[in-house]
Amino acid sequence: MIAFRLDPKNGTPFYRQIIDQIRFGIASGSLKTGEQLPTVRALAVELKVNLNTIAKAYKELEIQDILETHQGTGTFISHIELEIPPEEKDKKLTEICHEFSTIAFTYGFSVTDIIKQLQKQL
Repeated sequence: MIAFRLDPKNGTPFYRQIIDQIRFGIASGSLKTGEQLPTVRALAVELKVNLNTIAKAYKELEIQDILETHQGTGTFISHIELEIPPEEKDKKLTEICHEFSTIAFTYGFSVTDIIKQLQKQL
């Protein structure tokens, strides 16, 4: 299971952030076929958002055959093979790096400091 995180400063609607996290989770193997996702209510409480936000994300993923909802049992990752296009992956990495570097530079870290820290984590 992945840990969902929402960033209000991102500018992307919360439901879209949830969709992206599920899609990237499947593509990376963090979410596996048949794995059960949290209920709409449980995820809404965890993320402190409206139920409709989660329901909208799940519904859109159901339409794309990425999720399957079974009445009374829950929402599951479907048997779909999902690959994120290279352009979309590059765009997402660019967003992450921009956000990360903005925060790091605000605290006075240099590019060298960042690279050293990243190398330690590998």
